[in-house]
Amino acid sequence: MADEQLDEKNLNSEEAGAANADARVLELEEQLAAAKDQSLRAAADLQNIRRRAEQDVEKAHKFALEKFAGDLLPIIDSLERGLELSNADDETIKPMREGIELTLKMFQDTLKRYNLEAIDPHGQPFNAEHHQAMAMQESAEVEPNSVLNVFQKGYLLNGRLLRPAMVVVSKAPSAAQPSINEKA
Repeated sequence: MADEQLDEKNLNSEEAGAANADARVLELEEQLAAAKDQSLRAAADLQNIRRRAEQDVEKAHKFALEKFAGDLLPIIDSLERGLELSNADDETIKPMREGIELTLKMFQDTLKRYNLEAIDPHGQPFNAEHHQAMAMQESAEVEPNSVLNVFQKGYLLNGRLLRPAMVVVSKAPSAAQPSINEKA
């Protein structure tokens, strides 16, 4: 009987050891799964950080000229205004006008090389994203909400608005008010 009790004790001890071992295995498997999950999350975070850094560098390259280009816009405006105001028929200023035209052309070509494009919306529908309405004017000749006049061209740098075009927008003519004499 003593041998049976010893065998039973050993058996209980082995079962308890096996249960402890199974519990330990489950605990270690859970820790391994948590470590794998944490490793995957860290790798995903690292990939996201790299992608954001690449985007930031790309934007920095694309828009590094933004302030410089913005500072050049008044110069191109002045050249265009000078051409508008000069009389093309006056022979005494013809060489100066041709020089201004060539300078303006070179300036515009340079701006295009750096993806700076002009917005000259004359006759187009008003677009609040690219145009700034300075005034509204009644007009029967064009559709309401069309650009009638451009005070100052706008510019885009790599598709991003650098300066909105300042425009006059058309509105539908109002109905003529009857005079006092017509009412009677």
